[in-house]
Amino acid sequence: MSTISMLDARPAAPAQADVALYDPPMCCPTGLCGPALDQTLLDTNELILALKERGLSVERYQMQSQPQAFVGNTEVMRLIRERNMEALPITAVRGVVIKSGAYPTRAEVDAALESGAA
Repeated sequence: MSTISMLDARPAAPAQADVALYDPPMCCPTGLCGPALDQTLLDTNELILALKERGLSVERYQMQSQPQAFVGNTEVMRLIRERNMEALPITAVRGVVIKSGAYPTRAEVDAALESGAA
């Protein structure tokens, strides 16, 4: 009987999210803190909740706490190198970047999910 050392075992790659949001630096994971709430961030939070209610997986990444998510995505890093922080936020649907520099609308995400391209 052969055994596999724990050092030889490789972790499975995490499943790709249906929708991934690469956020600009914010004070908290959602940006929904402080005395004045940003309507765009409220709309984005509602979009995320609606997508999750439909059974879709949604991931939200912040550079300061999850740098590996940024570094591990060549398209995200290309956009950041080209446009610096103005590239953020970046939205990817099933691994394909659909929007950069602003959060997507529900219609934009739905269109990307429904198209065969993403």
